[in-house]
Amino acid sequence: MREETIRVFASILSENRNVQEFLSADFSFVNEELANFYGITGVRGDQFRRVELPETRRGIVTHASVLLVTSNPTRTSPVKRGKWVLENILGEPPPPPPPNVPQLNDGSVATGSIRQRMEQHRSNPACAVCHLQMDALGFGLENFSAIGQWRDSDGEFPVDAQGELPNGLQFNGPHELTQVLATHYREAFVRCLTEKLMVYALGRGLQPADRCAVNAIQLKSASSGNRFQELISAIVLSEPFLSGPVPP
Repeated sequence: MREETIRVFASILSENRNVQEFLSADFSFVNEELANFYGITGVRGDQFRRVELPETRRGIVTHASVLLVTSNPTRTSPVKRGKWVLENILGEPPPPPPPNVPQLNDGSVATGSIRQRMEQHRSNPACAVCHLQMDALGFGLENFSAIGQWRDSDGEFPVDAQGELPNGLQFNGPHELTQVLATHYREAFVRCLTEKLMVYALGRGLQPADRCAVNAIQLKSASSGNRFQELISAIVLSEPFLSGPVPP
């Protein structure tokens, strides 16, 4: 699973593709084991090769590697998955939870589907503020099990993968969710990626003074079709990168 995501990243970089394909790519790299896991036929052997993905999987959000690390040990976690999308795709990390908020009950007394239990949890006004957007994004990925395999039911309950974002955008299932992200949030994603690459390149967190440089890099990248190599070039030619470390 990890190898798949690394190879997609390397492909978009080496082929100088539009970075927005991280959200919408209809291709991936799998070997026979991962192909069987995804329900893709015709792949034999341990060697990874490029394949077309089924319509239900688009972009890295639906990679099994991402879905697995954003799950709990025994079940999916719409909260963790939604939080991951907010932090790594939209660049809008939610605030930390308020103190003394009870955990979602996973014990023997828990009843209903994960969605029903989450809605009970969200009925607490202290929880609803942050969970409204996180949960909606996470519910859109509920067709994927805790290990990232497609499913139509969660135990005895049919999967309900509908969601509505605070801005009124509605979707049903991972295909529509990834379409919403790739269509309505593509600029937010490019900025989020730019900021994370800047942190990596500078070896430090971004400061308010870096905002102008990030804006300029994003504009320059857009003028070249958001090609990955041009984005990296704009970062290494930026003033913060060329100026070196900021003194303490």
